[in-house]
This record gives sequence, structure tokens and C-alpha cells, in this order.
Amino acid sequence: MPLEIEVKFRVDSHDGVRAKLARLGAARVGAVLEANHIFDKADRSLSAADCGLRVRTMTAFDGGPRTATLTFKGPRQPGPFKAREEIETAIGDADAAGAILTSLGFVEAVSYEKRRETWRLGDCEIELDELPHLGRYVEIEGPDETAVRAARESLGLRDAASIRETYIALVVQHCREHGRPNRLTFDRPPNA
Repeated sequence: MPLEIEVKFRVDSHDGVRAKLARLGAARVGAVLEANHIFDKADRSLSAADCGLRVRTMTAFDGGPRTATLTFKGPRQPGPFKAREEIETAIGDADAAGAILTSLGFVEAVSYEKRRETWRLGDCEIELDELPHLGRYVEIEGPDETAVRAARESLGLRDAASIRETYIALVVQHCREHGRPNRLTFDRPPNA
């Protein structure tokens, strides 16, 4: 099964990393608004096992088609970077997939939106992420630790402190601290 190997950093702004990516000749892939819906068993046993089940929709900011995926993530493996099994497939109807999971006894445990700008640098994908109320992050994902480490160094992030927590854990912690349900979305004007 495919292995996801990544490292993530919190940043105040994406501007410096974006400029560095352009100077390095990285290719900008695009930008999307993601809606992530995390499902678990009623007893929260997936979360307890450090696994995840996600339905994600992606709406391109340039007006491209809306796409959706169904993803299972296995438990994190030990090591300097976050590494875990990831099985993902495209789906045609995210709402139907969510309804199927609910019919099978899963419950939506967490949902959150994320603005994501993707760049390609060598063998790595560089994600410039922004989450409501949580701020901005840079995520480097690659085929192995060597590639991720090289991209990290190229971007000037070698000495930056990495974050091991998943976005899901950060969303849950924020919501718990602010007494709200496990749901984070960007504010929208009344008629949007």
C-alpha cells in the first residue's frame, strides 16, 4: 500500500515560501477549497487506533471541476517524519459516499475546511494550507525521507519546528478549547 511521508510547519505567512518556490523553479499545480469530513465508528475506535476515514471535496479556485475522494489512513509509524499507510480513491458523489458510510454505522466525527495551494518541487508536493481559526501551514510530502528532507532544506525550513499533530487533532483541540462542535469553516458573507 502507498505510504504517505510528510512534514508540516506552522507559518505566519505563505509569502516567503511561495517566493522561494518560484525562485527554485517549482511548478504551481493549483489552489482549491477543501471540505474534509472525517468519519469514525460510534465508539471512536478508528481514532483510538490512530486511523482515519475521510470524504473530501475539492473545489478549484480557478473554476475547475469539483472533485471528491475517499481516503483511509493507517496509524502513524515511528520516525522523524509523519509516515502512514494511505489508501485513496476518487469518488463521483461525496454526499452519497457520506450517506453510505453513515448507513454502515459510521458517524461524522469532525469536519473542517482548508484552503490549499499545491506546488511541485522535484519529487515532493508542497502544500500551502490555511485553516479557519488555526492559521497557515506548509506541508511537504514526498516518496521518502530523503526527498522530504531535501525539499525542507531547499525551502529554508531545516531549523523550523515541525508539527506532528494531524489537522484533525488540531481542529478537535481548538474546538474543545472554544466549546464548539468539531466543525471549522471559513466565514462567508450572508449571500455567498
